[in-house]
Amino acid sequence: MIDVEVEDEAWAAAIIDVEAVVVAAAEAALGMVAGAVTILLADDATVRDLNARFRGKDRPTNVLSFPAAPMPGAVPEPLGDIILAYGTCASEAEAQAKSLADHLRHLVVHGVLHLLGRDHKSDAEAEAMEAEEREILSGLGVADPYRAVA
Repeated sequence: MIDVEVEDEAWAAAIIDVEAVVVAAAEAALGMVAGAVTILLADDATVRDLNARFRGKDRPTNVLSFPAAPMPGAVPEPLGDIILAYGTCASEAEAQAKSLADHLRHLVVHGVLHLLGRDHKSDAEAEAMEAEEREILSGLGVADPYRAVA
């Protein structure tokens, strides 16, 4: 189950049927894993506040993932929450010469993979996670997000 909440209407103004874009990306990342994910499309101020409170970094970031606490017997099992910052994501997409919709797809996939236990703290983890992201995004028709921008 994927629940999408649009807190910042700039997302809906910038991307046609933004909820469907998010759900498709999350479903692709989940694959055969059954679980509940809530995705909040927020503004920079909301993400900055969460980043400061939970990570000690007083600045907005593009995406935050918060794994759920184990809930034995819950069906579907809650996997966690993903929060995305509109201003930061829009600025990154422009700077990287990619559509905001494709950047959103990438960040949703990235966030879901974190909820599934993937990480990028070491070079080996980063390479494995990026390869998995590329494969999932390719299936969604999204170009390699890690390619060098000319």
